[in-house]
This record gives sequence, C-alpha cells and structure tokens, in this order.
Amino acid sequence: MHSEAVDTIIVGGGLSGIYAAALLAEKTKSLVVLEARPRAGGRISSPEHHGFFTDLGPSWYWPMINPRVCALIQALGLKGYPQFENGRGRLQAKNGQVETIAGYPMNPPGWRLSGGMASLVEGLCSRIPQDVIRLDHPVCEIERLDDGVRVTVGHHDQAPRCRLTAARVILAMPPRLAARTVWFTPDLPYDLTQAMLKASTWMAGHAKFFALYDAADWRKMGLSGQGFSRSGPLAEIHDASSDTGRPYGLTGFVGIPALRRTNREAIIQAGLAQLALLYGPSAAQPAKVFYQDWAQEAFTATEYDLRSAHNHPEFHPPSGNTSIWGGRLHFAGTETADDFGGYLEGALSSAERAATAAIQSQ
Repeated sequence: MHSEAVDTIIVGGGLSGIYAAALLAEKTKSLVVLEARPRAGGRISSPEHHGFFTDLGPSWYWPMINPRVCALIQALGLKGYPQFENGRGRLQAKNGQVETIAGYPMNPPGWRLSGGMASLVEGLCSRIPQDVIRLDHPVCEIERLDDGVRVTVGHHDQAPRCRLTAARVILAMPPRLAARTVWFTPDLPYDLTQAMLKASTWMAGHAKFFALYDAADWRKMGLSGQGFSRSGPLAEIHDASSDTGRPYGLTGFVGIPALRRTNREAIIQAGLAQLALLYGPSAAQPAKVFYQDWAQEAFTATEYDLRSAHNHPEFHPPSGNTSIWGGRLHFAGTETADDFGGYLEGALSSAERAATAAIQSQ
C-alpha cells in the first residue's frame, strides 16, 4: 500500500477546498487535495453545450454583497452578466391553472457567470501545481497522531488504497457528509459530531432542471422566464440564457421531494410539458436538457438529506469550532462559514479562514 508524507492535506475539491489550495500553493512546503469525484468542483457542475456552460449547482452571485466572489472573478479574468428579468412572470396554482403576474426582480440584483460557475474552479486549478489535486480519492478515515494527522483513502468495505500523513488537514467537506462517511480516530466529541450531523448540506436534497433553446420565444411573449408553481414538477423557474445570444435557457428547481424522484425520464417529460404550459408549445422542444439530482450524489448527500431544506438554513462553524486537535484539523466548506453559509461567498470565506490558520500553524 502506498504511503506518502506531505505538509498539508485538503480533503474535498469543491470551491472551498480548491480555493484553499490556491491560497496555500506558494506558502506551504507540500500540499495535496483529495477529491472523491473524478472531477474537481463539488456541487459546482456546469456541463457544456455548444460552448455554453449550464449551471446545475450554484447559479448566481450578488455583486453588491459578495466582495470575495467579485474579487476572484476579477483576479481570474472572468466576466459576469445580470440575471435576465425583463418582462412578466408566470404563476401556476395547485390545480395547474396559470396566470401572468408582475415579475419579482432579485434584490440585490443577481448575476450569472460567463463560462458557468465551473470557470471559477478551472481558473483556480490553473494556479495549482498539477500533481496537487488527486481525483477519485475518497477519504474514509482521518486519524490524529502524536505529531500530525494520517488520512486513509479508500472505502470502508475495501482494503485501503493509500495513506498519507501531514502536519495538518483542512476538512473542506460538508460537515454532515464528513460525520456520516469519515471514520475519525479518536472519536470526535459527541457535541461536535451531533452538530455536524445536524448541519444541513445546501443543495443536497435538491434537483435542478435545465432546458436549452435556439430561440427565446417566452421573451417575445413579454415574459421574463421567471415562474413559480405549486403543482410542479418545477417549483421555481428562471431564464438562464447566454449573455451573447444563443443558446437560450430555462432552468428550474424540481419541487418533488427526493424520496419520490425515482423516475428521471418521467420528471424530465413532465417538466417539459409544464414549460410548454407556462411559456408556449416551443418550450416543450428544447435543443438539449440537463437534469441533476443532488440527492443521488453519494459524495454530496446522505440519507439525512432526502428531505430538502426549503428555506436557507443558518450555517456556522460546527459547534463553534473552526479547528480541533490542537490546530491539526481545520474546518472549511461553505456550511462552516461565519457569514454567507451555503453560498459561494461562504465557501471562499471559510477557505480563507482555514488557509490562514494552516499557515499560522506551520
């Protein structure tokens, strides 16, 4: 079995973990990011269609209240554009009846990112040495040692693939996922474990739908693409078009509870029928459809996430802890942020906090 010693290990290659790695790349002797998925980005997922990148995870940032996100976009040479909200909205009652209503512009205004939110991850990865990020490396155990930490890669029901030791670890995973899937030795304090298990993982219970078109017929009808429905399957809908023309898009959150989302194709077809009812017959004939059920993602959700958090939860460091084990293990990830938890801004702020603590402990 392969063994390796490094200075710092980051567990989790979502935005928070990758940003922490970029901050540490030139300030630590050796660094490794262990990501369970075959890609970096975590809940940031932006599949491509003809040069346009759809956001199936985080979709917006808010320039008026997200200084870290704006600074990162500028530093990476990226460009954002305002969420399209011109026109009226559509409201669907529980009995399926549809009416046209005044729109509800975001306040503060929301923006989308050209190239999709995955361009943040790609830009950060380009600033990290290639051998740092290890994909397909799920962590199953984190053990405190007398002089550091040992991390085991693999699955609980299989022989370990490799072990790495380090002076410190940044845990950039959702707390609930970490408490449910990682074996900590020695056991974490009871209050901390309970706080981690009770911390909702934002997006973990949700599914998103994205339809792309060659024309935005809803705009010709004087509609903004914004829609709200009590009958579903899409509960909230927005225009998600390119800022430069085609393709045009409609995206929505699936309102069906995770436990009932058993037939992917049926949900897609019902969603297209709903879009046709709201925005005209052409909405049932997209050029491409994307569907992402985060509740089915083993490296995002646990069985505790099958009941979605419909209101944005209050997030904070688990049980008030930003680090444990005498500064050997530091918490990062948007669910551990002091402010803007669950958002991209919270992912960046928690990464800054953890990276600063890791540097100070060297």
